[in-house]
Amino acid sequence: MKVQSNLFSPVLIAACVVVMLSFAIRSSYGVFQIPIAADLSWLRSEFSLAIAIQNLAWGIATPFFGAIAERFGDRKAILLGIVLYAAGLVLSGLSITPLGHQLIEIIVGCGIAGTGFGVILGVVGRAAQPEHRSLALGIATAAGSAGQVVGPPVAQWLLQQMHWSQVFFVFGAVILLAVAALPFLKTNYVATKAELAETMGQILLRAVKDPSYGMIFVGFFSCGFQLGFITAHFPAFVTEMCASISPDSLLASIGVGTTSALGAFSIALIGVFNIIGTISAGALGKHFTKKYLLAGIYAGRTVIAAWFIIVPMTPTTVIIFSVVMGTLWLATVPLTSGLVAHLFGLKYMATLYGLVFFSHQLGSFMGVWLGGTLYDQFGSYAVVWWVGVGTGLLSVLIHLPIREKRAELVPA
Repeated sequence: MKVQSNLFSPVLIAACVVVMLSFAIRSSYGVFQIPIAADLSWLRSEFSLAIAIQNLAWGIATPFFGAIAERFGDRKAILLGIVLYAAGLVLSGLSITPLGHQLIEIIVGCGIAGTGFGVILGVVGRAAQPEHRSLALGIATAAGSAGQVVGPPVAQWLLQQMHWSQVFFVFGAVILLAVAALPFLKTNYVATKAELAETMGQILLRAVKDPSYGMIFVGFFSCGFQLGFITAHFPAFVTEMCASISPDSLLASIGVGTTSALGAFSIALIGVFNIIGTISAGALGKHFTKKYLLAGIYAGRTVIAAWFIIVPMTPTTVIIFSVVMGTLWLATVPLTSGLVAHLFGLKYMATLYGLVFFSHQLGSFMGVWLGGTLYDQFGSYAVVWWVGVGTGLLSVLIHLPIREKRAELVPA
């Protein structure tokens, strides 16, 4: 098995560029909630459903892009994702009806799938040395967080300069910059004889029959539920709940002078601390049992989410929540993808992780959609917030019985 000789290889750097651009745009969607609703008189649930459909399409398309990458090459799969992403963003800027926007988000979701973790982590996993793989996966995941740091504030600033539709056009041009990274996304990984002995159909059947794979699949649902809901609704949640509270002098000194700015800043702050948390999780995955690390991350999320909804919301509690949740935000990704690679090998990692990621995006769909639907029904996000707390507790419990031991390969 041949791999890149160092950690910070051109492959890892190029992969980080692609996923950073992809996530910078994707994470900014929550900032569009209020401007689009105000301009087009949409209900909160209508734009929420568009984002939810985007997340579901992302999840459904991810294993297919993984299969495309493994059959035709990583770079072709990523290029297809870039083209679809750019086309979907331009069409989003032209759409003025809820149904039209919701259908277009299917294209955007497929674009994110081609430029997101499913394909990118497969490339990184095959390029990294075994002793560096967990950390490399953490660094690539953290690049998505770096995009999240930049995306929402830039979107907020652009919305102050131009119409929301024009911002989508700008983002469509930005994602095309990822094409420059494609020449470097070439690995020299050669599958082992044992991996070559199994076809994709055989390893998929083995994974489906493995209870541990099923538990990973179910456990990843709550990660998507929490992330999808917070990304799509937290800026609006903060804007409305803190409307009667003036941001303190500290926030004002860094340019956060309004509650809408505080909402965008909170998403960016989550991204900042997620860089630390994700890289740390990747490093810890080399030395500790991944299932216990995952259970601990979900437990931390559950506690901080319950605390945040119980205490009165202030700019200070928003910052505290953003820091703690940010540290745990995508820390599950390098551990979950690393666990899939450990159990089933690297040859079909993109497809197998893509199937697990579908559960994540199914949760994301539910979090985004329920957030908008229950908000329109009750005028509050409290109910869906507590649902997220409950799913987090489920993930804590379901990760504990996982058997972190690779099964014997089945010969062809």
